[in-house]
Amino acid sequence: MVDRLELDDIVADVVRKDIKNVHLRVYPPTGTVRISAPLKMKLDTIRIFAISKIGWIRKQQQKLNDQECESRREYLDRESHYLWGKRYLLKVVEKNAAPVVKLNNSDMVLQIRPGATEAKRRSVVDEWYRQQVKEEASSLIEKWEREMEVSVENFIVRRMKTRWGSCTPDSCTIRLNLELAKKSLKCLEYVIVHELAHLLEPSHNSRFIALMDQFLPKWRFCRVELNRLPVKRDSGWK
Repeated sequence: MVDRLELDDIVADVVRKDIKNVHLRVYPPTGTVRISAPLKMKLDTIRIFAISKIGWIRKQQQKLNDQECESRREYLDRESHYLWGKRYLLKVVEKNAAPVVKLNNSDMVLQIRPGATEAKRRSVVDEWYRQQVKEEASSLIEKWEREMEVSVENFIVRRMKTRWGSCTPDSCTIRLNLELAKKSLKCLEYVIVHELAHLLEPSHNSRFIALMDQFLPKWRFCRVELNRLPVKRDSGWK
């Protein structure tokens, strides 16, 4: 049986096993927290233990977040950038017109005003990524709302430090990580189904697993793909 503990902005999965002591782990690449606890240990006792370890958890998650996975992105010509798992080479075009990003065969064309800073270039690309996720997520959410007979009141796309997505069942709100734009579309779909399943079952218990098996039988393969070494982060990760 799997329970979920919510401690401020930290979410921990609690797995009960035939063990004597509690074990706490923070897993790469996204800082997922998992607690293995004895079968008969009360959830309140586990919560107290987790609260005592919040400082350590944050430290481990920060270490993962600070890891440099590749050379720093400067948003210059010939850099590699990704959309839905496909690699594109950046082509920067300076022009006195509104900034825009568009795809041209294997190129990702960034039209930017002359003299634009690296931070400005990054913000333009990030906003474009945000729109890509919103467009694809809108149709996927609509599809899965019908399939799962749930209703999403609001969904938000933003950078998230340790999770690919999150759900607030009380307000029927889901949040999606901006970085999903760089993964395959099936990864985006998996995260959406995962978060919608939380509208039916808030915790990661056996019922939640059964719901995932019912609606997305190959979800475990998607999870493995998503949690492989992620598309490399640039210096703008925050």
